[in-house]
Order: sequence, then structure tokens, then C-alpha cells
Amino acid sequence: MDGDSSAWAELVQAQHRRVYGLCYRFTGNPADAEDLTQDVFLKIYSNLASFDTTRGSLQVWITSLTRNLLVDNFRRTRNQRATSSLDDGWESVEELKPIDRLTARGVSPHESAAKNELAKMVQNALAHVSVDLREAVILRDLQDMDYKEIACVLGIPEGTVKSRISRGRAELARLLERNRREVM
Repeated sequence: MDGDSSAWAELVQAQHRRVYGLCYRFTGNPADAEDLTQDVFLKIYSNLASFDTTRGSLQVWITSLTRNLLVDNFRRTRNQRATSSLDDGWESVEELKPIDRLTARGVSPHESAAKNELAKMVQNALAHVSVDLREAVILRDLQDMDYKEIACVLGIPEGTVKSRISRGRAELARLLERNRREVM
């Protein structure tokens, strides 16, 4: 890209959603995910010269950089993590006028609340899955990467990738089932 700002803007636009999604799934916090996404793009920009097409696609390279930054961040902040505030997430609630509520089309508030609650439950359960299993599940099921790409990103054999995904899914299902029983 050698100084081509429009090519850089295209790259950021094309990859932002994927990078942010990885960061959010790993952290579970929108503000942290946005900060980490910016850090990833700074890292990408400063390391563009090291991209080698013979070692994989641009997407795999970006995912590898993202993963490495997330792991470094996880290790660095391990002792700083605390439980979330009860007020987390309230700033994202949209305020509707009474007339808008009556005429609103599409998803009902109940359906929207149920969907949001399910997403929170999955994200919470995902946060309790071990890091090795979590990143494999996120890359496969949420980022839709194939086994070979995941093996390249994580630097492990394909068989290990398949094993981690299987164990991660089983752990996630166990945590969600336990959560469901606690709610009932």
C-alpha cells in the first residue's frame, strides 16, 4: 500500500467488522473491543511490510495479528479484571417516543429483549471457556474460518484445531445448560 491512503481506508473498511467481532467475542465488552480494534489496526499498519503471501492470505495474517494482540492483552489485564457493573449496557438502549412504540414495525420489544438476553448468556458462557478452546470456537463458529486457516492462525496442527473446537463447543453447551437450569 506504500502510502496509499485510499487502499488503507479500503482495508480498514473491509476488515473492521471481522476484527471488532473477534475482539468483542474475546473480551465481551464493547468499549474494550473498540480500543483493541484500534490497536490491531495500528499493529497491522506498522507491520504491513512483514505480510508474506506465501505464508497465508491477508485475512489469516490479520486474524493472527488480532489473536496475538488479544492474547497479550488477556495476559496483561488478567489481574485487573473485575465483575461488570449492573449499569453496563444501559447506554445502548434506544429511547422510543410513545407514538413510535405503537407504530414500530419489525421485531417486538419482547423478541428484541429475548434475543439480547440470549446473546448475553452465550457471551457470558463463552467468557468462562478456557482461552485455547474459546479462540478456536470463535474463529470457527463466529468468524467462519476453515480448519486450515485456524491452524495457521493458532500455529497448531489441524487435528488439534478440530479437538479444541469439539471440546470448546462441548464446554460451551455444558455452561449454557447449567445456566438454563439455574434460571428455571
